[in-house]
Amino acid sequence: MSDFYQNGVVTVLHRLGQPNVTQLEQELLRHGRVHPIALVLPSLYAELSRPALKHIVQTLKGVSYLNEIVISLDRASALEFRLAKQYFSELPQRVRLIWNDGARIQSLLNLLVAKNLDIGHQGKGRGCWMAFGYILARNQSQVIALHDCDITSYSREYLARLCYPIANPNLNYEFCKGYYSRVTDRLHGRVTRLFITPLIRSLQQLVGPHPLLTFLDSFRYPLAGEFAMVRDLAWTNRIPGDWGLEVGVLAEVYRNCALRRICQADIADAYDHKHQVLSNDNPDAGLLKMCVDITKSLFRNLASEGVVLSDGVLKTLRATYLQSAQEAISRYENDAAINSLAFDRHEERTAVEVFLKGMKLATEGFLEDPLGVPMISNWSRVTHAIPDIFERMIEAVEEDHAWDPTAEPVASPR
Repeated sequence: MSDFYQNGVVTVLHRLGQPNVTQLEQELLRHGRVHPIALVLPSLYAELSRPALKHIVQTLKGVSYLNEIVISLDRASALEFRLAKQYFSELPQRVRLIWNDGARIQSLLNLLVAKNLDIGHQGKGRGCWMAFGYILARNQSQVIALHDCDITSYSREYLARLCYPIANPNLNYEFCKGYYSRVTDRLHGRVTRLFITPLIRSLQQLVGPHPLLTFLDSFRYPLAGEFAMVRDLAWTNRIPGDWGLEVGVLAEVYRNCALRRICQADIADAYDHKHQVLSNDNPDAGLLKMCVDITKSLFRNLASEGVVLSDGVLKTLRATYLQSAQEAISRYENDAAINSLAFDRHEERTAVEVFLKGMKLATEGFLEDPLGVPMISNWSRVTHAIPDIFERMIEAVEEDHAWDPTAEPVASPR
């Protein structure tokens, strides 16, 4: 059962009492007539063969308040794009796939590069950004919700509770972050439990109280992949193109929203999705890659706020973090014990050692290049540089939607 405690500076919307998804959906149907809702699903083609996405699609068939669904599809050949269109065609809502590997979208991306606009690397960040651009181009939805395609415990309640604070004008929020418990027979969410929270609190010890750190520490699950926002934020927010996406989005929201317009909502009793491997010997994959990107994103956002992160401070930070993480392991071990959950202290400590390695790599990268890879340009800048970009985007997506590859040789036009 959820508590009703309000922690930090960000409003917490809890799950209290009996499930009320039917009532929420009825209200969302009413509010959606005035504030239409779009859902963005960033997806690799490989997700289509997994049971999680199949369950999500079956669940979304019963959601009547969505105005449109936009799937940003990556790593798909021409044949796979055709199969993906068939896969999602059973959804009753207006559905469009953005084929990021297709010739038309690639031509748009090349145009942006030619105009010296930052488009980031291929991945979830760019995929989300492209979907936001398409929704802005159509100008038919006022609320944009986003979640991943690997949620094995997905239900209608997830989406309803995520959208409700933004779609209901009486609540007057502009950004809502989802949160949940990551528990099965054991505690999950290692990157949040053992890395990002101890890291933020260690930074607070070293650099003192800072509004951005206080803001980030107020989120119960800052790395959750689910959020909803008003369309205006899609205009102004820049997006990181790596694993720093979630932290980068929160930092942009911090800059572009009043605190009273930001909330976090408890969207599920339990949540499960695809678990990443530690990948302790490969800094380009798994949780080690995630740790490196998140750390760089956090450092660069703090630097942009005027926080001085010298070599000495960053070396001390690793020692401070290690102590904080060790204390966190003890706390979670006790939490697991009282709930009769499995707990492997060796695995927890191994994860901390991997995170320490990631911090060291991120520190070296930050000191060598404090700016790093530029964030993806926001759509406000893009439309100023290329005034007809939205017309071009709609044309590209609609032509891909109407394209019948069976009438041509089945080969990717990449």
